[in-house]
Amino acid sequence: MQHFKSHLHDEAGTAALGAALSRAITPGMAIYLHGDLGAGKTALTRALLHAAGHTGNVKSPTYTLSEPYSVKMEGRDVNVIHFDLYRMSSPEEFLDAGFREDFNGDNVCIVEWPEKAGSVLPPADLSIFLAVAGDGRDVELQASSALGLSCLERLKFAPNL
Repeated sequence: MQHFKSHLHDEAGTAALGAALSRAITPGMAIYLHGDLGAGKTALTRALLHAAGHTGNVKSPTYTLSEPYSVKMEGRDVNVIHFDLYRMSSPEEFLDAGFREDFNGDNVCIVEWPEKAGSVLPPADLSIFLAVAGDGRDVELQASSALGLSCLERLKFAPNL
């Protein structure tokens, strides 16, 4: 499966998808989140991190650009780094900040507003597109690597219909 589409009826659906993703992702993945302001990118990331075992606050890294979290994954400590590139004015800022080094095959990198980094951003393993639809959200997941395909094959998610 290269591709998955669903409708999330409410915030609980977004949280359930985040929890399902936390069980399907593997170290080394780059996950790119696409969607307008308020589409649920941070909410999805927060749910994923909490389901992966992070017990503290998960804030949007709008001003800090990145926030690292340590969780257990596949029996080992893994850094999940949540990026929000919305306030970046150029791809060079991404390089100047040294963020490219975080995409090292060990960390899980979740990036909001990846288009702000342009071509300096390493390719995504999984792209997630979120769009407000009525009271809920439409979501589409697209795999673009072997890691992404493996993630979608492991994903066990059935939205509340």
